[in-house]
Amino acid sequence: MEIDLSPEHILNTPLINKGTAFTQKERDELHLNGHLPYQVSTIDQQVQRRYQNFIQQTSELAKFLFLSSLQNRNEILFYRLISDHISEMLPYIYTPTVGDVSLHYSSLYKEHRGLYLSYPHRDKMEEMIDSLGDKDIDVVVVTDGERILGLGDVGVGGMAIPVGKLSLYTVFGGIHPGRALPVFLDVGTNNRELLADEQYVGWRHERITGPEYDAFVDRFVKAINNKFPSVLLQWEDFAKAHARPLLERYQDELLSFNDDIQGTASVVLSAVISATRLAKKTLKEQKIVVLGSWHLL
Repeated sequence: MEIDLSPEHILNTPLINKGTAFTQKERDELHLNGHLPYQVSTIDQQVQRRYQNFIQQTSELAKFLFLSSLQNRNEILFYRLISDHISEMLPYIYTPTVGDVSLHYSSLYKEHRGLYLSYPHRDKMEEMIDSLGDKDIDVVVVTDGERILGLGDVGVGGMAIPVGKLSLYTVFGGIHPGRALPVFLDVGTNNRELLADEQYVGWRHERITGPEYDAFVDRFVKAINNKFPSVLLQWEDFAKAHARPLLERYQDELLSFNDDIQGTASVVLSAVISATRLAKKTLKEQKIVVLGSWHLL
């Protein structure tokens, strides 16, 4: 593959940047000499260095930020590092640490990732989605930040969830990171602390509801479907009032699912089926106890 980019562009594009792992031949061809230290590193050497950096971080949030910064700088190294240490690093890529990140998102925000579609810019919806260019997208994970994990309405902080979830798509599902798109639908927030926070980076306005909300989401779905007709759209952490209605409304328009409804049900069902196989008994022979209730059902 030929790359017609400047050295600065290459080294600042996480999908193609390899850092010190660029070979001397690649450095000659891409004019990278002088932009990197002399020594060429293997990917294993890079992983070893970054792992030492990781274990030196003194808090869960610091470990998350270290991994996030690496992801936004060198995705090749990021995914190799977490693949080699998946059990240790998974809690810092997604839950539980991502919840803390969503609560402090505005103060932590410094590197762009994903697409923010804000209600005041609703008339520019198609333009904003078209700005993605000619890239192919296989998976979109979208949230409006209203019911994030067990934290409730965290506003724009909800963007941390689609970003983290799509990292899991890559690690466990093999989805190319360049073909995955996290999206935040900024329809405001009812979180009084965020509305009063001058540092809040989202739309500081109470949440829109009713027909306005429906029309905004509908415009988003149609624009995404038009741009990426084969895309999988995952609804993530929507509140009860919207979760099932959105799923049912668009289930015949594009490939989509809600992780909290269908994902949870699929995991539970697979666990039950696996248990019956291990017990060498049929499902109808089992006694199943349901404790509590799932509020989206």
